[in-house]
Amino acid sequence: MANQLEDPNAVHVPDRPHRKLRGTLGVWGIVFVVVAAASPLGVIGGPVPLGIASGNGIGFPAIYIVSTLIVLLFAVGFTALTPHVPDAGAFYSYIGKGLGRTTGFGFALVALVSYLALEIGVYGLIGQGAQALFASYGLPDIHWGIWALAAFAVVTILGHRNIDLSRNVLGILLIAEVAIVVVLDAVVIFSGGHEGLSTGIITPSEIVSGAPGIALLFAILSFIGFEATAVFRDEARDPVRTIPRATYLSLILIGVFYAVSTWALITAWGDSRVVEQAQADPSGLLPGATEQYLGTVGLHIIQVLFVTSLFACILSFHNIVSRYVFTLSNRKLFPGSLGEAHANHASPHLASGADSIVVGLFIIGGALIGLDPVTEFYTWLAGISTVGIVVLLIATTVAVLAFFIRRRQSLDVSPWRAFVAPGAALLGLVVIFALILQNLPDLVGGSTPIAVGVVVLLVALFATGAGLAAKRPDVTLE
Repeated sequence: MANQLEDPNAVHVPDRPHRKLRGTLGVWGIVFVVVAAASPLGVIGGPVPLGIASGNGIGFPAIYIVSTLIVLLFAVGFTALTPHVPDAGAFYSYIGKGLGRTTGFGFALVALVSYLALEIGVYGLIGQGAQALFASYGLPDIHWGIWALAAFAVVTILGHRNIDLSRNVLGILLIAEVAIVVVLDAVVIFSGGHEGLSTGIITPSEIVSGAPGIALLFAILSFIGFEATAVFRDEARDPVRTIPRATYLSLILIGVFYAVSTWALITAWGDSRVVEQAQADPSGLLPGATEQYLGTVGLHIIQVLFVTSLFACILSFHNIVSRYVFTLSNRKLFPGSLGEAHANHASPHLASGADSIVVGLFIIGGALIGLDPVTEFYTWLAGISTVGIVVLLIATTVAVLAFFIRRRQSLDVSPWRAFVAPGAALLGLVVIFALILQNLPDLVGGSTPIAVGVVVLLVALFATGAGLAAKRPDVTLE
């Protein structure tokens, strides 16, 4: 098993094409999926006002620059290990390559549930968003669960088909949501804003004011989903080149977009009043600026695109979860039938269907028991995802370091890629993880029992995955 784990040329079941996915994703195709998962418009309307209100105020844009540097340092080691991980599977495959199959499968369940929880949770946001949007046009006030199920039906259909169809849908929605924010940014900047251009981004005293640690927490969470660059390995053209390029390009585009757009949003309100406004009404910060600078038409457009942005986010995470289930089924952790690819679409149709069944049950259950779609349904599930994804980033970085330390006598990459950048990323990620644990009750609606439950659940998932792998030698990472 050890030799199999270390063999960089090992390829999973090459003689079973019905268990291989196909697609024509290039660099930009993968970038669309990754950036759509990040939900740029949703971030500008959600985490950004929260980061301004409870973080470091007008210095928040600089925190996005810092967080971008941390994830780029992570990406250096992540992409250095990519040629040695020839199969799709993303974080847990990388962890297994560096820390062994048992540890890898433990984190496989952590990753799967973390992404599944976020996929389910965002249905709460889109349900409420669609409810408010259509009610504002005079339509009947339909329950959020109905709107969530409508979005669920479309996602299920798209998930059944080839990834190229999802790529096209995501590309259109992503361009639209980014375009409206860029237009707002441009109008605000060229008009000079309410009090002139904000200077918080370059003022050291503002950058370290308030609670910069909390600001860093909100900023780093805005990057969740970039692992998709490796999840779609089997559906990418020339993955050895495509994955690294798509990873760097996605992170740079997301980081620059967030930093500039946050700075423009602060400028729109003015340095002297934006923090007070964000604290009083965080959800109104983006719509208020849009109506002021783009008029009523712009406000209506951004309200519609906010909902479509959430749909794009859900579709991206549905595709990620489906491929996790597909790959883990081919690794014999789940029933093998879920690892069958569609004969015509070459999609993980059965894995996608299994994902949809679980998601559908959660949506119906959450609606029937009367959960609030945002403060309960979304918040509780997002707490699981938040902790899980940061733990995965840390474990992947440790795996990169462990892998290259073992190969230091015959290193095939530079020390910068193998040791320096991953080491620096690990330091930053550990600080972020400590901040998350410290503020976890606030992230899950102010409930300490739920916060404890999140941690216990993730530990149990790791133990289950690792235990299954330890007891079953037929369960392999490759």
